[in-house]
Amino acid sequence: MKRKKIVLNDWFSNIHFAHPLFFGLFAGIPLLTYLYANPSSRRQGTMIVSSIKSFGSGRSWKTMSRHALFVLRLLAISCIILALARPQMGSERQETSGEGIDIMLCLDISGSMLAQDFTPSRMEAAKQVAGEFIDGRPTDRIGLVIFAGESFTMCPLTTDHAVLKNQLFSVQSGMLEDGTAIGSGLATGVERLRYSQSKSKIIILLTDGENNGGLLDPNTAKEIAKSFGIRIYTVGMGTEGFAPVPVQTPSGVIMQREKVSIDEKLLTQIANETGGKYFRARDNESLSGIYKEIDRLEKSKFEVSTFTHYTEKFLPFVIAAVGFVLLEWILRLTLFRKFP
Repeated sequence: MKRKKIVLNDWFSNIHFAHPLFFGLFAGIPLLTYLYANPSSRRQGTMIVSSIKSFGSGRSWKTMSRHALFVLRLLAISCIILALARPQMGSERQETSGEGIDIMLCLDISGSMLAQDFTPSRMEAAKQVAGEFIDGRPTDRIGLVIFAGESFTMCPLTTDHAVLKNQLFSVQSGMLEDGTAIGSGLATGVERLRYSQSKSKIIILLTDGENNGGLLDPNTAKEIAKSFGIRIYTVGMGTEGFAPVPVQTPSGVIMQREKVSIDEKLLTQIANETGGKYFRARDNESLSGIYKEIDRLEKSKFEVSTFTHYTEKFLPFVIAAVGFVLLEWILRLTLFRKFP
């Protein structure tokens, strides 16, 4: 019973009437009821009989049930009004058109990214914020490059963001030879965007250090990016001064304070010359704000068109009206037939 109630609720919530003005005809139902119930409104006949005993009680079941004929007629009229209002069931279809953005995330995973000036560490904070950024761009193709002393493509450009995030959160320091090869990381990201057909191609490069490794100079990688029309946003990650970094020793892991050294001049030059922007993240809150700003600066242009197809549902009401009329006619000619 509960299942039927849910189905009926769904049906009525999805129904649409093409000509709702016909519902105004329901105002005539009370008038018809009044005319039927008021004896003075109907013509009275006179018949003289010698006795009324043969007629039995004036409130027999047959006399009382004769009102059913009028009820059937009202039901038929109601169904006709509903049919004239043209009930329709609508089904929506959406078409998306527009242009997405191809984005490569280049993430530094050198040993210094384990520093705990962010909560719980630079590495985990960077992964968390990048994951939120991915969630906010469902229509874009996004990929992931990691770099330390060398670079590696963790995930090529894809719209399967579940796979991308699995790769992102599986990243750990120590997966690559230690160091900070900014040029190699940037060049790998450029290579992944090289054959992209998207009109908007960007790289978000995050690092907490200075270039000290790799086979390619960062400025050379920048010039290659410019030649392919790739815009680069750079993020320097780290607090001011010194930061606590866990260091493995023969006696276990100890916390050691290390100076924060970010080549802001290089990162600013890379961003400015490619049409991007340089940001400095000093804590979790500012890092989150940076990705939100990049998200605002690089909006995908998409239009969603909604088309609604309506299916006519007036036929059941027409059939019901015919059924009520036929039932009234049959009862009038049989059970409630008037003999001359």
